[in-house]
Amino acid sequence: MAAAGGPSIRPGETVTAPVEQPVGRARALSRLLDSAVRVPGTPIRFGLDAVLGLVPGLGDVAGAALSGYVVLLAARLGAPRSVVARMLANVAVDTAVGTVPLLGDLFDVGWKSNTRNVALLERYLEQPAATKAASRGVVAAILVALVLLAAAGIALAVVVVRAIAGAIG
Repeated sequence: MAAAGGPSIRPGETVTAPVEQPVGRARALSRLLDSAVRVPGTPIRFGLDAVLGLVPGLGDVAGAALSGYVVLLAARLGAPRSVVARMLANVAVDTAVGTVPLLGDLFDVGWKSNTRNVALLERYLEQPAATKAASRGVVAAILVALVLLAAAGIALAVVVVRAIAGAIG
């Protein structure tokens, strides 16, 4: 469902000029954030997101805020919750891993959450039903992975506490 006043794309509809203009802006922002500069002599490209990530703390937050434009655009164009959730997961992974010094900056060069999100938005506009179904599966897999990760963290904490208690007593 689109936000008040925003266009909505329904299955079977074609993308029209009013939709193409904001999608074109999202593509341009994605290029700026993810692939504006090529490392000479290599196929490696990076953008402003990786550069912003060099600023501890605020850089990754600024990158996530800029990435939010594509996610908000998808919601405004009527993308289902599963597609928006998948886009948010892409930004969250980029932001979370980006906070790790050096490793996060290298990850930003390869992950390219904005490029992924623009491609996801374009797939939704071309094939809404298939993209919605695929996104539901990805979101479900992410949720299962998070539950397993939390359970592993709790189990590890219990083992560590027992080992410390055994060493003390």
